[in-house]
Amino acid sequence: MATAMKLVKLVSNLGYASRKQVGVMCRAGRVTNAAGVALAADDEVDHADVRVDGERLDPPTGVMLMLNKPLRVTCSHKDPGGVVYDLLPPRFRLRQPPISTVGRLDRDTTGLLLLTDDGALLHRIVSPRSEVRKIYVVDLARDLRGDEAQIFSGGQLRLESESEALEPAVMETVGARQARLTVTEGRYHQVRRMFAATGNHVLALHRSRIGALSLGNLPAGSWRVLDAADIKLIFQPSGDIVDRQAG
Repeated sequence: MATAMKLVKLVSNLGYASRKQVGVMCRAGRVTNAAGVALAADDEVDHADVRVDGERLDPPTGVMLMLNKPLRVTCSHKDPGGVVYDLLPPRFRLRQPPISTVGRLDRDTTGLLLLTDDGALLHRIVSPRSEVRKIYVVDLARDLRGDEAQIFSGGQLRLESESEALEPAVMETVGARQARLTVTEGRYHQVRRMFAATGNHVLALHRSRIGALSLGNLPAGSWRVLDAADIKLIFQPSGDIVDRQAG
């Protein structure tokens, strides 16, 4: 059940404006309830009943977003080539608590990226204990040798400059130069370095699933809010696939 909150705090925490500016918006009649009745900055309100310029509010705190990350944007807050936060409404950068990526995809990796302002949920997803599966489609510069799946699943592979072996990973051959790889870790450039260890080079890398959650028909560069059923899929094994199409 939604908890009532002072309108000025609710709207400012969602990044629409400063508290002072929210007061100005209210006096101008821009903030109303669902029936169109103007609200005052100090009114106690429920999130679902508030409208700004006639539109429903952005998702409340505790939100989880799924974004189909395109090429050449980074999972940081500042980069001259563009960042993933540029793909969200500008006011999302001003939300409190802030929205952060759940792990990272490098600049040249595309696909499923999660973002949330729920710190506990973020840590649950990235925790090694959760063993959340990340599934990647990998395009390679050279033909597969044939022994990669055995090497990756053995739990003995050590990446260059690392002393601790990788957890077992599952590789499926899709084509002579394409594979599908499932990992439960998130080490720096892990998938690229795994194939480098076998003498190959990754040309293109796309994350298609996290757990049993897939992008569905969500276009590159687009995002949507996940509901409770979507979030549950993150923690399901990828074999228990139930595609959730983008709305």
